[in-house]
Amino acid sequence: MRTVLLATIATAAVALTGCSSYGGEAANASSAAAKVAPDYSLAVSAPGREADDVKLDAGRMPAETLAFMGLEAGDAVIDIFAGGGYYSEIMGRAVGTSGSVVAVNPPQFVSSDAAKAKWAGINTRTPNVTLQPSNLGDYTPVPNTYDFVMMHLIYHDLYWESEKFKVARMDPAAFLDRLYAGMKPGGVVAVIDHVGGVGETRTVVEKTHRINPDVVKADFKKAGFVLEAQSDMFANPSDDIEKNVFDPAIRGKTDRFAMRFRKPG
Repeated sequence: MRTVLLATIATAAVALTGCSSYGGEAANASSAAAKVAPDYSLAVSAPGREADDVKLDAGRMPAETLAFMGLEAGDAVIDIFAGGGYYSEIMGRAVGTSGSVVAVNPPQFVSSDAAKAKWAGINTRTPNVTLQPSNLGDYTPVPNTYDFVMMHLIYHDLYWESEKFKVARMDPAAFLDRLYAGMKPGGVVAVIDHVGGVGETRTVVEKTHRINPDVVKADFKKAGFVLEAQSDMFANPSDDIEKNVFDPAIRGKTDRFAMRFRKPG
């Protein structure tokens, strides 16, 4: 069973216990085997990350987020719909050489020359990060393999479909069943997403790219996960949740929820 990490959300740095990390000293084998807490701040501040990613740190608070979620050195990680690899690179540094990150992206979102160059840079800096092109509706992790899953601002996309972006209609319940099977007992799924209003979920998602937190809780419960903790670290009471998250007036400042789910075991 994974070690349960009790982290104070407001604390920006977690004590360094000798973990293996890109950008930091490698730990000895016994420390890696003990599954210790990484120095999240060191993983974020290590040199080489692209400037556009660094600019997002203030709003995304990655060190605090990973501390709350309980990412550990040596973890086998999936970054679902990893986008430009913001969290993939940070987590690759944090889990160290004894850990790994599989970055799942729909092929159409990583086919441009710019995307290929971005991912080549990430792989050079963190060779334990592997890009795996796959449509989310088809992605099936190897059973009983993963310790930690990151779903950053993307759970709502399981309810989204788009002819323009070649995103077919998906079945969130089937996706979560496959994800549950891929997790080791005690494995964690970190979910951060934009707070959405009430209403038919696909309609809300199509209009705003948000999702009601109660829908997320119900979906994960049905799949067998346990909601272990939630945080208001990204709360913004002034956010108009009827606005689309890409509206310039609110982009990057939405009211977001953060939930830590665990597979029992």
